[in-house]
Amino acid sequence: MELLSQIDLDDLLHRALAEDVGQGDITTAATVPAGRRGRARIVVKEAEMILAGGMLIERVFAMTGAAPRMTSLAAEGARLIRSDVLAEIDGLLAGLLTGERVALNFVQLLSGIATVTRRFADAVAGTRARIVDTRKTHPGLRALEKYAVRAGGGHNHRFGLDSGILIKENHIAAAGSVAAAIEGARRFAPHSFRVEIECETLAQVEEARRAGADAMLLDNMALEDIRCARTVAGEAAILEVSGGVSLDTVRAIAETGVDIISVGALTHSARAVDISMRIETV
Repeated sequence: MELLSQIDLDDLLHRALAEDVGQGDITTAATVPAGRRGRARIVVKEAEMILAGGMLIERVFAMTGAAPRMTSLAAEGARLIRSDVLAEIDGLLAGLLTGERVALNFVQLLSGIATVTRRFADAVAGTRARIVDTRKTHPGLRALEKYAVRAGGGHNHRFGLDSGILIKENHIAAAGSVAAAIEGARRFAPHSFRVEIECETLAQVEEARRAGADAMLLDNMALEDIRCARTVAGEAAILEVSGGVSLDTVRAIAETGVDIISVGALTHSARAVDISMRIETV
């Protein structure tokens, strides 16, 4: 949850509601008597999913005037199956209906991220490799999406450009060479920062090792080259693999002995899970 302290959740939810509700929920105002209470039940329609973002449900409904009372809510990171009740909420029906789409949108997106992350994490179980996310997140939602990765059993890469040094191919081109880029980073970086550099060839791995890189990002390398890179870099260096990673390939990559496998698809391509909300009057 520490990731969520970096953003104003209430502001984010208010903006999402303002986008959806506008000047008011005309349909609900026309069909739901003021003051009528009821219960909303959110049900899983997927064969299997991992829950993330359930803690946002009550906050959304509080903002829409539902005066919600959560009577049940599955735990974050819980594995749920079709027909499981994800949450039950008692409250004013008008507020529940007005907040339905926004609440479900957040839970569907975040649970989709957590679900695909769990599949990747399970695929590399028993190896030394960790599954980590990237900065390929939806603008404005990074903290929530990285939180969802954690809920799914993954790990977080740097949050932003100010939280770590990762020298990419364009930095190398601008600096002139791998060694020059690492030397510049060493002069500039606080002593507590690791210096990581992207390597596209084994020659660059060797150059990075000689220059004292702490970590190397192996970009789109073949499996045999990744195995060789482990030998060239030595056990002290952290090896990360990126590019060409899928559920079909991730186990073989992990078995080469790398430490980190970064997967942009965890956040940029996760499919929203299928859940639905039904109400009952009381």
